[in-house]
Amino acid sequence: MLPQQSSPLLRFGLIADPQYAPIAPNDRLDRHYAQSLGKLEAAIACFNGEPLDFVVTLGDVIDRDWENFDRVLPLYETLRHTHHILPGNHDFAVAADRLAEVHARLGMPAPYHDFLVNGVRLILTDGNEVSLFAPPLDDPRRVEAAERLAALTAAGAANAQMWNAGMSATQVAWLGERLRQAEAAGERAIVFGHYPLHPASDHNLWGAEEISALIAASPAAIGYFCGHNHAGNYGLLNGTHFVNIKGMVDTFDENAFAIVAVHADRIEITGFGREESRVLAL
Repeated sequence: MLPQQSSPLLRFGLIADPQYAPIAPNDRLDRHYAQSLGKLEAAIACFNGEPLDFVVTLGDVIDRDWENFDRVLPLYETLRHTHHILPGNHDFAVAADRLAEVHARLGMPAPYHDFLVNGVRLILTDGNEVSLFAPPLDDPRRVEAAERLAALTAAGAANAQMWNAGMSATQVAWLGERLRQAEAAGERAIVFGHYPLHPASDHNLWGAEEISALIAASPAAIGYFCGHNHAGNYGLLNGTHFVNIKGMVDTFDENAFAIVAVHADRIEITGFGREESRVLAL
């Protein structure tokens, strides 16, 4: 068991990008899709030995194909803690007639939602909402996604990539309202998403500047955790910590996951495998 110097407000586990599939590795990217089952089992065994309030998987449970959910999701049934899964772009690499079922298959009560633990508001977002891959084929959000991508491409934006995506105006307004409610209630808030927001990178959410500014402007917000960029990253904006967890699927035998302890004056991240350990002052 990890040492605890004081009782945190909450402790939770984080996993990013298992991206499981029973396929050959991508040697160029050093992604070993079939190895993720064993890595996920090891992470869950570690979490089961810890007093955690919940576990969040930050998207890309699978690399592709609907049937792979049936192999990887049962592993979570061995987890003794409550768990929440966000969808990533690869979770929508399924047959078109299954796209509308992805959120439910991941056990999500809604595409974006929030909950409260010990005075901390946990806000789970869906960055795939406006994209070229997640909405059903005849959904107008695909048209909006094409327009947004074209505008980003014309502007020379690094994140003008088909494998990135964005939030709807409705979700952005909802996020702002949840942050305002947290502030009014005297709560602290942590936001989770699949896509990075800050600092700038070619993996960032479309509209990342707007969303990161919205979060960082909230006195309640202390952190944002994401995946998608498998190399990991970190940034600080207006006192809010933006932490990009490394991808579990990368490398043949090194794992990557974390346990986060939120204290009144700091966030302690204990990294396992390739994931870094950090102490972030609040």
